[in-house]
Amino acid sequence: MKSFRKTSTPIVALGAMSGTSLDGVDAAVLVTDGHDITAFGPTQYRRYTDVEQTVLSAALGHWSGPEVEAATVVIDAVHAEALAEFVDIDLVGFHGQTLAHAPRQQGTLQAGDGAALAERLKVPVVWDFRSADVELGGEGAPLAPFFHHACARYIEAEGPIVFLNLGGVGNITWVDPAIDAPEDVGALLAFDTGPANAPINDLVQARCDVAFDKDGKIASSGTVEMGALELFLAEPYFSRLPPKSLDRNDFSEMINLVKELSDPDATATLTAMCAAGVAEAMQHCPRPPSKVLVTGGGRKNPVLMKMLEVSLECPVVEIESVGLDGDMLEAQAFAYLAVRVARGLPTSCPSTTGVRAAVSGGTLSYPRT
Repeated sequence: MKSFRKTSTPIVALGAMSGTSLDGVDAAVLVTDGHDITAFGPTQYRRYTDVEQTVLSAALGHWSGPEVEAATVVIDAVHAEALAEFVDIDLVGFHGQTLAHAPRQQGTLQAGDGAALAERLKVPVVWDFRSADVELGGEGAPLAPFFHHACARYIEAEGPIVFLNLGGVGNITWVDPAIDAPEDVGALLAFDTGPANAPINDLVQARCDVAFDKDGKIASSGTVEMGALELFLAEPYFSRLPPKSLDRNDFSEMINLVKELSDPDATATLTAMCAAGVAEAMQHCPRPPSKVLVTGGGRKNPVLMKMLEVSLECPVVEIESVGLDGDMLEAQAFAYLAVRVARGLPTSCPSTTGVRAAVSGGTLSYPRT
């Protein structure tokens, strides 16, 4: 059995992420010692079929039962297929699919069996990244901030910088790259900003029979309903101090706020709600950042990007502008976190999830020899 703690040399890790947008599996290779990024490797995207998406959607919000079992079968099969394409991998970071997230109540649930995946791939797998954090009083999310800290140092950022991930749910990481370790006081602040693509996708899927608002075309012809926007911002979540996190469906009532509006107006209003949530979140930054680097699918929506540019008091740019991959950053993050877990390094801390102390969250499963 290979021990990752007996050496500090870089590890070739493969990370996999299936996010709240339910579009597919991102897979990416990262070479790292768990501290610094040595190199970025190959990437691959495996889109879910319509049938697979239907199975996963049916399981959202469930903690157990046949829906969860069916979703787990899909997650395990799709990941095994996607990750088998990669060779010469030392370690896999397998996030699984979040089906339910209520850290202050039931906990958190990510579908997927990492031990079974290790057997199928014949490679050690780190999985169940969130449970330990929640058990120690944390939100269990977001988990990418420690990787964002490594990225800020990799691109040699000068002064504080913000990473804004716009997936199904939005989250930000404020980073001070001058502080060496991500768990040190003042290095990071991270939390979920609010809903992002998920409600927009759900709306246009139901009304327009399209998976998402490509290039913001539907929203671009609509007008924002300010009354609905004000009601949205009155939600108690926005008055809570960070760290804080959301489940994909925590703001499901957003759809009701726009149900009487036309398709373009409803889409424009939901898009504005996403941008407004980010603007509210930015007020919590310890110091103003030099720029906001946007990752996730939301960066490809020019209407949303324009709203952010107008709302925020610093440059807002796609993360590709600094040489990083906005489609694969989350997958790369779980490759990075897998190495940290394998080496006993923390993956979250009080300023990222609200956990009581820095914790290394994840289970390392080895294939049987």
